[in-house]
Amino acid sequence: MHDASRLKSLRRPHGLPFRIGKLGHVVLNVRDVERSARFYTEILGFELSDVYPEQMVPGGMVFLRCNPDHHGIALVGSLTEPATNTDLNHVAFEVATLGEVVRAHDHLRRRGVEIDFAGRRRAGCQIAVEFRDPDNHRLEIYWGIDQVGSDGHVRPPEEWKGARSLEDAIADPVQGQDTTLHDPSLRGR
Repeated sequence: MHDASRLKSLRRPHGLPFRIGKLGHVVLNVRDVERSARFYTEILGFELSDVYPEQMVPGGMVFLRCNPDHHGIALVGSLTEPATNTDLNHVAFEVATLGEVVRAHDHLRRRGVEIDFAGRRRAGCQIAVEFRDPDNHRLEIYWGIDQVGSDGHVRPPEEWKGARSLEDAIADPVQGQDTTLHDPSLRGR
């Protein structure tokens, strides 16, 4: 059991000689590199940067990108069973608009991808679709995560407004979150 108030008192030490600028990349173990690379490219739209053959890494390895960085995700063919999600809970991918979350949700459903959740979680208030890759890794595509300013202020819990569907999240936005769908084909959700 943890003490929430004690956790909330944790702070970045003064004088720390470095500052992490962003989460760089995630490397996942998969059962079949080719099958998983196909999912990440054809279903999620990642681009392939490089491939290691089995002689370099047992099971092979692929490097995939979603922006100019060489890779945001890499896949290593060393998994023998489906992922249990006990060490890594999930990996989240940000998109630029709410409409993209809605279109991603519809795209995933049409492709037969297992969807675990769609709507708005609590802390952070992002609107998201959560789903599984072929190896049972939990993934999320999201938009609209709260931003924390230099004052460190975060939205209080009484303003979180969890929603268990995209429609509910769009119909009842949190303060400051514009859930207007600008794409006419998505209106009426």
